[in-house]
Amino acid sequence: MRETFDWFVGIDWATQAHEVCVLDEAGNVVDRRSVVHTGDGLRQLVDHLTQLARGAVERVAVSIERPHGAVVETLLERGFAVFSLNPKQLDRFRDRFSPSGAKDDRRDARVLADALRTDRPCFRRLAIELDQTIRLRELVRMEAEVKEDLHRESSRLREQLYRYYPQVLALSPAADEPWVWELLAAAPTPQKGRDLRTERIEKLLKRHRIRRLSAAEVRAALRATPLQVTRGTVLAASEHIGVLIPRLQLAHQQLGQVQSQIASLLDALAQPAASEDGPPAREHRDVEILLSGPGMGRVTVATMLAQASRAIDDRDYHALRTQAGLAPVTKSSGKSRRVEMRRACDGRLRNACYHMARVASIYDPSARAYYTQLRQRGCSHGRALRSVADRQLRILFAMLRTDTLYDRDRLAPSPTLAEAA
Repeated sequence: MRETFDWFVGIDWATQAHEVCVLDEAGNVVDRRSVVHTGDGLRQLVDHLTQLARGAVERVAVSIERPHGAVVETLLERGFAVFSLNPKQLDRFRDRFSPSGAKDDRRDARVLADALRTDRPCFRRLAIELDQTIRLRELVRMEAEVKEDLHRESSRLREQLYRYYPQVLALSPAADEPWVWELLAAAPTPQKGRDLRTERIEKLLKRHRIRRLSAAEVRAALRATPLQVTRGTVLAASEHIGVLIPRLQLAHQQLGQVQSQIASLLDALAQPAASEDGPPAREHRDVEILLSGPGMGRVTVATMLAQASRAIDDRDYHALRTQAGLAPVTKSSGKSRRVEMRRACDGRLRNACYHMARVASIYDPSARAYYTQLRQRGCSHGRALRSVADRQLRILFAMLRTDTLYDRDRLAPSPTLAEAA
């Protein structure tokens, strides 16, 4: 049953002050104000809306572009119905009031309120997220940031080694391994590398469990003929490397900590919920079901739960495939009709689905057979992987609805493309 509201509030979000417009059921402007982005400012806004609705906060609908943040959380905590709108849709609704395309914060607040009053299905209802979901999302994004920092610092280290010490790059071309950083800390110059003893190298390799290289091979590489550069270049580059190594070690340590926290949080989410007086607990939790699917590693599952928790909770397959960019976009006009790749999507979720499909097409026979059929039909590698990812999502949501783990033997063989057509 569709809810009815007596008041419609539009909030044009900003960093310092938010423009607020309140409309009644008939679309008349009841109140306008500017709210400072502070604790007192948001409290005064909530108190004013509560007083306006005479305490019936469930009769107030609030629309905003930004689906998260302090404003949204404050309103949700106080019991208001909050709806989110895509900025592109807001731009279309703005043409109702200003066909010239003029933009004004006060007008945008009214546009948000009026669009919610007349076109509520275009909005997405927001809800308070679980603490574990918020924490998991932050950990996933933090992991991506630390990986980016680690890659950036490794590239800087590699460029410095190219200047005067390419012998080390023969041992590790990317210069992104912790044992190489410790080796450089012990021997930052080619001269010190030539003097490094075999026993010390053996201990270093054993400590980092490096088996692809022997101490003799490492020593031979360090004793290779160095580049003929000036002494100043050696001193400058080695000092630069001395600054980069602690940063690399710290980033590597932080990455391990974040990954450990993600694994611990997923393990906690995978534990079955205890049920004493309430309804019987489910046999499997969502994390356990997702992890059982082909191509679903911890990083992929964590990203899906963090970025698309609402779709997974609602078992909404179409919402997830759209959010991940797997649902194509059809453009049809007159005699022209073409289907294009969806580019407006969640980048993290798209990458997670890509890696899920890539791994599944390698190790899962059914997914590999489907990928092969698509390639034989003439689909590109990316197009085939998107179809494999879409198929995997259908299977995952069927598992979630039936509360069952993935069983390769129960999966019916995929029909050929001719049979499917």
